[in-house]
Parts: sequence; structure tokens; C-alpha cells
Amino acid sequence: MTASSSSTSVQKAFLKYQHVFVFLAPLAFVVGVYFFAPTESANPGTGYWLEYWWLFIAFLIGATIVNTVGISGSALFVPFLIFVFPLFAYPLEPNTLVKIGLISESFGLSSSALAFIQYGLVDRRLATTLVLGGVPFVVAGALLSFVIPEPLFHALLGIALLAASFLLFRANLGHEEPGGGSGGTGDKTVSADGGELPDDANKLGPAGVERDDSGTITRVDREGNDYRYSLGGYVERFANYSVGGVFQGLAGFGIGELGIISMLRTEVPVRVAIGTNHIVVATTAVLASLVHVFGGGLVPGGHSMNLASTPWNMVIWTVPATTLGGQIAPYVSAALDTGTIKKGVGGLFAIIAVALFLMAVGGF
Repeated sequence: MTASSSSTSVQKAFLKYQHVFVFLAPLAFVVGVYFFAPTESANPGTGYWLEYWWLFIAFLIGATIVNTVGISGSALFVPFLIFVFPLFAYPLEPNTLVKIGLISESFGLSSSALAFIQYGLVDRRLATTLVLGGVPFVVAGALLSFVIPEPLFHALLGIALLAASFLLFRANLGHEEPGGGSGGTGDKTVSADGGELPDDANKLGPAGVERDDSGTITRVDREGNDYRYSLGGYVERFANYSVGGVFQGLAGFGIGELGIISMLRTEVPVRVAIGTNHIVVATTAVLASLVHVFGGGLVPGGHSMNLASTPWNMVIWTVPATTLGGQIAPYVSAALDTGTIKKGVGGLFAIIAVALFLMAVGGF
């Protein structure tokens, strides 16, 4: 067996049983946090770990909503932690609530992204380009969060939410009918991002891809449907993902909302755009989470690394919730009108943005 065929077999097996890995990842995280995470109390009791069990319900609902629409989880998680959480607990510092949102979002979006990869709806080359281009902006935004005044943080968060609301109302997130392709014939072979896979309806693994001399890409999903597009519009995508990257690092969201608009405007098919965007947002969320956890000592006025300050008794509930929500989202998307959910989330963003502006004005 060649190295290429062996790699393909491993890839297909991983995606076939992705639900098992999706279940094990948050379980490993919770076990690791429970036994090894440093806490401010030397011996936290059961009461410490069970104190915020109700966050599981809130973050499960939020993760299902945002993954159904294809946007960043922190767009709902961060406002929830600003306005609702203090009613039942206590106010959180901006960098702490963003940290919680990013850690939770990382698992939820990674879970949902695997489902899109399994169906062959991720352009991995495009995703890699977007991630690499957005990395410096995400890191810059995350480092900025350690020194930015709280009123200014609320104002910028309000601007990001207003922009997200506007873009959601403008975006066409309906699932248009793809081409019929030649799925089911089983006798055609197309390039598959580095390997050869049969173009058939039962294919698991990365989407079949072929590019003609004019640069037009034909992508075939696991059901044999095809999607045709080109990768023009690099400048617009770079602009959107760079600005969105700063907000992603600062507030935990922004790159997904701005990014998907740029892909739709450059005529990437909506299902491929949403699937590819999940990879970009999940990857940058993981990166921003690491900077928020470890990067405080790298900037003047930031705090030195103190893992004990992370509210571990919150994230052990939010991480499993967002992971489960990421798996539920595709079924909700199929059962409900995505446009209705989109309008509801967009309206909620606008209301939250107004409240944040009022908080910012009161804090200056």
C-alpha cells in the first residue's frame, strides 16, 4: 500500500467515525481540566465544579443557533456573559469572558467543521490561505484585548455586532441546489486535494476536485453533487478576513461574519462557503484562545500567565455543550428555515449592540 493510499484510508476512517472523536475530545478536555488544571483554590470541592452546570443549557442552545447559520459562537456567548451571566453570578472582566467564549467556540466549531468535511463541502486550499492571511491580525487583536479599556471594548464589540447584524440581513444563506454531478456512476476519478478518489455517491473523505485550464473548480460532495466556482476576489477576501481577524482576537468573533460575506460576493457556492468558513473560524478561535490564555505577559500592561485565573468550572460545562450543539446544527438547518434563524439572530445582535453602546457611554 502506498503512502498516499494509506493516508486516504486513515482520512476516510477518521471522517467515518468522526462522531466518536467529537465525543472523546470534550471528554478528554473535561477529564484533563478536572485532574490537572490549576485553580485558585488548592482543593476545590464538588460544589466548585457543579456551580455553573446551567451554562451547559445556555451554551448548547447558543452553539446550535450559530452553527446552523454558520457564524462565530462568541457572537452570542460574549453578550450572554456580559448581560445574562451577572444576573445569576457576577460580572466578568472583558478578557475573561472572551477567553471563555473562544475556548467554547473552538470545540463547537471544530465539531461542526468535521461534519462539513465529511460531506466534502470544504475547500481546504482556500481555507489554508485564509487562515494564514488572518493569523497576524487575530494575534494582534487578542493581544490588544489585554490593554484596551472596558468602555472602548464594549463600544468596539457593539460595532462588531452591528456589522454582523447588517451582514446577516444582507447575506443569502439559503442552500441553493447544486449541480447533479455524475455521482452514482462510480467510474469517474477526480483529484481530491492531493489524492485520487472515485466520484461516487458513497464516497467518504475530502471532496473530489478538478480544475480546468480557465481556473474553474468543480467540487463534488459525498452525495455526488457538484459545485462550480473560481477563486477570484483575493483582495476583497483578504480585506474582510484581516479586519475580521482583529475582531476575532479582540472579541472572539468577526472573522466568520465578515469572511462569509466576502466568499459569497466572490461567487463561492454558499454550502462550500459555509463549510470552508467553519474551518477558518475554528482554527482562528483555537489560536486566539491560546493567546488569551498564555499571551498576557507579552504586552505592556497585560497580565502575566496565570492559568489559575481561568474559570475552569465554567468551561467544563460550556465545552461539551458547544461540541454537542455543533453536531445538532446540521439537523436543525435541514428542519428549519435558515433565513428565519438568520433574521432572528441579526435582530438580536442589533439589540445587544445598542445595549453595549449605552454601557460604553456610561463607562467613559
